[in-house]
Amino acid sequence: MNYKEKLERQIEELRVRMYDIYNQNPNDEELLRVSQELDDLLNRFRGQSLELKEQLT
Repeated sequence: MNYKEKLERQIEELRVRMYDIYNQNPNDEELLRVSQELDDLLNRFRGQSLELKEQLT
């Protein structure tokens, strides 16, 4: 599994976790932590996508 695939898997897991937390208690402080972690992973994923695009051009 390459780095980008690993990021995709982690993003999906955190996305599901975030919705589970929200459905249980939208005021849970863990929701903010998971949301920030998801944002970080999405930024890394975007960076990987941009690097790949640059390599192809």
